[in-house]
Amino acid sequence: MSTATRDYLDLSQTEHAALFDPDEPAWAALSRIATYLDGLLDAAASAGPLIQGQVHERAVVGDRVWIAPGAVVEAQVVIQGPAWIGAGTVVRSGAYLRQQVIAGRDCVLGNSCEFKNAVLFDRCEVPHFNYVGDSILGYRAHLGAGTICSNVRLDRRNVRLRLPGETDPIDTGLRKFGAIVGDRTEVGCNSVLSPGSLLGRDCIVYPGTQWQGVLPSGRIVKLRQALEITERRGGG
Repeated sequence: MSTATRDYLDLSQTEHAALFDPDEPAWAALSRIATYLDGLLDAAASAGPLIQGQVHERAVVGDRVWIAPGAVVEAQVVIQGPAWIGAGTVVRSGAYLRQQVIAGRDCVLGNSCEFKNAVLFDRCEVPHFNYVGDSILGYRAHLGAGTICSNVRLDRRNVRLRLPGETDPIDTGLRKFGAIVGDRTEVGCNSVLSPGSLLGRDCIVYPGTQWQGVLPSGRIVKLRQALEITERRGGG
């Protein structure tokens, strides 16, 4: 099964296609975000003010942050930077953007969400109580409320990836690697994507799922619970 960027992400749906090699593993770009952003911000700063959009007076925005025309940063947002916020994107109250965050056009970065070393393609929505660390979310990808992209193994070793049908895992060379979420994939509320998760395009992951590994495009992950209902006794 392929791990190539081209099989997960449509590079025509981001202004930052230069960050990616379509034939490389989808996670390869994670280690280049910092350098890429530095060059992008240097060029933008030489052309004029970095803040072109609407920033609330009670938001905290660092020096190395581009806010595109038409973007909105609401009150109580903290953008540490470096970061790049695309046109039409809304960063809602309470969001915390740490280092190396790239948000495309018309995205939603929601309340009480945290982002770090991440790329969001155009029209991506991460609206409520999410953590997105060392991850790439494709065009129109959507994370339900409470979804977590876990990015570190408990033993702190390099993240490894096991492909379906293969016996030997791939060492990604990354100690921190969360998830690649393909274009138009929907992840249900309160799901956890374990380190090194690859979700193909046009997938659905049911709410409350703990996912690990590679999910081919066009699949549905269905979570079934065994519920036991008993009669309530005693009490008022």
